[in-house]
Amino acid sequence: MKPLALPSTRDLRLDLFRGLALWFIFLDHVPDNIVSWLTVRNYGFSDATEIFVFISGYTAVIAYSRMMVREGWLKAAARIYRRVWQLYVAHILLFVAFTAQIAWVSIASSTTALIEEMELLGLGQDPYRAMLEAALLKFRPANLDVLPLYIVLLASFPLVLPIVVRWPRAVVGASLALYAATLHFGWNLPGYPDEKVWMFNPMAWQVVFHTGAAMAVLGGRLGTLDRFRLPISVLSGLFLCFAGLIVASWHYNWLEAMIPEWLSRQIYPIDKTNVDILRFLHFLAIAWFVRLLVPPGAPWLKWRIFVPVRRCGEHSLQIFCLGTFLSLTAQIVSANFDGSLVSQIVVSFSGIAVMTAVAYTATWFKGAATVKGAPDAKAAS
Repeated sequence: MKPLALPSTRDLRLDLFRGLALWFIFLDHVPDNIVSWLTVRNYGFSDATEIFVFISGYTAVIAYSRMMVREGWLKAAARIYRRVWQLYVAHILLFVAFTAQIAWVSIASSTTALIEEMELLGLGQDPYRAMLEAALLKFRPANLDVLPLYIVLLASFPLVLPIVVRWPRAVVGASLALYAATLHFGWNLPGYPDEKVWMFNPMAWQVVFHTGAAMAVLGGRLGTLDRFRLPISVLSGLFLCFAGLIVASWHYNWLEAMIPEWLSRQIYPIDKTNVDILRFLHFLAIAWFVRLLVPPGAPWLKWRIFVPVRRCGEHSLQIFCLGTFLSLTAQIVSANFDGSLVSQIVVSFSGIAVMTAVAYTATWFKGAATVKGAPDAKAAS
């Protein structure tokens, strides 16, 4: 294979927007949180999940394609499965910590309300079966669905990698075909209890992941779209306005009354499990404007004000797990103050501060381990 025309330096946009997605996921997981109005979820059909999955596909190509060119497919596949194992271990540890936190609060309050809310009743009803299903990624509390999705998508990526680096458009076409078939036939992976399915259907969400992977390969060739910059921008802008109006109608009755009934029948339900086409188009519209407004070498990407969010994006696995754990902590703390406005603000920004501090600490440890001559530098790499 010839070397791929991939960026030679780290693309700061990936760290910035992945870090923002992690902050948004944390804020959105805190129920009735006033600060979550800062996230994209309240202004359109898509949310931070699409951002995270798209960037995961994009970075997967950058991380493993060069290794495949230099050392062969087998070495790249082995490195991918090493990462899959790390994700799996992180998910199991997060499951244990998350469940223990819920159990502690439930015991302390002598109520099962939080256990029911977090969908953990199956653990008490049949603990051995629930533990087995958890190990198989079929049994998960609420808010622990993103990592299993990423595990499945990355586990299949060694088969996709040699194809996407040669024929990215073919991968997008095949991905769209699988997406359409999934929606038509109602395919999904089974969950636990037996009547459940996966909250994030991998056979549908793969279209976001593989689109990100293809975009990493296409790179500069996307410049051909600039010949149609004006019509694409107008259509994207109109669609974003339409999405914003529909989402606003969910919060204001007078706006909801203005939405024609025939239109409601056409667009609802806007399904997150199977990444509804309106969600996917909304994300693509946002991505189009990000491409136009945030070029790779934009000087402001290096401003110090953006360093904290970039640091979180650089350590996405650790910060995602921490943010998921902290979101439940924030929910519990806020509930103890009756969900007051002050408590919502305090727990939200405190959680982001903790995530940022951990990201800086991880950066410091990584830098110390890779210092020239450090005994564990080779192992860390």
